[in-house]
Amino acid sequence: MRKLAADEAELWARVAATIRPLSRELPAKTPLAIPAPAPTAKPTALRGRVPPARPASPVPVARAALDSATLDGSWDKRLRSGTISPDRTLDLHGYRLDGAWSAIDDTLERAIASGERVVLLVTGHERRGEPPVLRGRIRAAVHDWLAASRHSANIAAVRAAHRRHGGGGSLYIILRRR
Repeated sequence: MRKLAADEAELWARVAATIRPLSRELPAKTPLAIPAPAPTAKPTALRGRVPPARPASPVPVARAALDSATLDGSWDKRLRSGTISPDRTLDLHGYRLDGAWSAIDDTLERAIASGERVVLLVTGHERRGEPPVLRGRIRAAVHDWLAASRHSANIAAVRAAHRRHGGGGSLYIILRRR
């Protein structure tokens, strides 16, 4: 990746100053400084951007596996188009965290026992923001619950639901064939 020239950096700074953030959170007021071009130096061993170290999440591998699990093309196409019909639906509106976890566990157990493949999990939309915004906690915890669940070995993939099945407030849980 190349660095911007001085005139490109100035133009970019003017464009960036006109951008309005999508988030409801107010951005921190920081003066925009255009860095002076650095003198050319001999290359170092590390080149490019080195990302900062991230703290480890509790279940990074399992959650990533559920979110990016590969289904064949026909499954993904049917999920994206909304033509798939869920075998079982669980609506978590009105549940508290403990009750929601129990309901998910029970629903997955029954779906696996009866050989069903697609469970529609209606969680509601996640509400982002600082406390006292307490809504959306179930939606925020669902992926971690599924990754740590005793049924995680039976879950092939988790996908966002089509608009006709709840869109951003719902998830498809695709179970493995027995």
